[in-house]
Amino acid sequence: MSVAQILAEKGRTVVTIGSEATLAEAVELLTRHRIGALVVVDPSGAVGGIVSERDVVRAVGQLGMEGLNQTVADRMTRKVATCTPTASLQELMTMMTEGKFRHVPVVEDGSLGGMVSIGDIVKHRLAEMEAESQALRDYIGAA
Repeated sequence: MSVAQILAEKGRTVVTIGSEATLAEAVELLTRHRIGALVVVDPSGAVGGIVSERDVVRAVGQLGMEGLNQTVADRMTRKVATCTPTASLQELMTMMTEGKFRHVPVVEDGSLGGMVSIGDIVKHRLAEMEAESQALRDYIGAA
């Protein structure tokens, strides 16, 4: 299965934020959309970074509630690992495991085209395993 297949099912909508926003604004978006990370986009719409719940927790842990007044630019990851729609789930799982992150923006022709999370991958792997299990039960039942 490829990233394109996941995006076809879940959609390509990505919640984004500008680097000048505060972490408090990021928290509001994360909470409202019930997500774990936001893609930080520059004025042209290109991926400039990613900010996650972990980044917020670290800011609050270091600075207390005052940390929420920092800008997203102060805490975001600037070197963002991305993938293309043709990437396989195996490639993504390896990338996420080695990089110790849970969200990967999908970039297509230089533009943000979606986001894949570890939850998306787990959901699709479980569906694949259930389908294989059912196929085996059907095969054994027909014998």
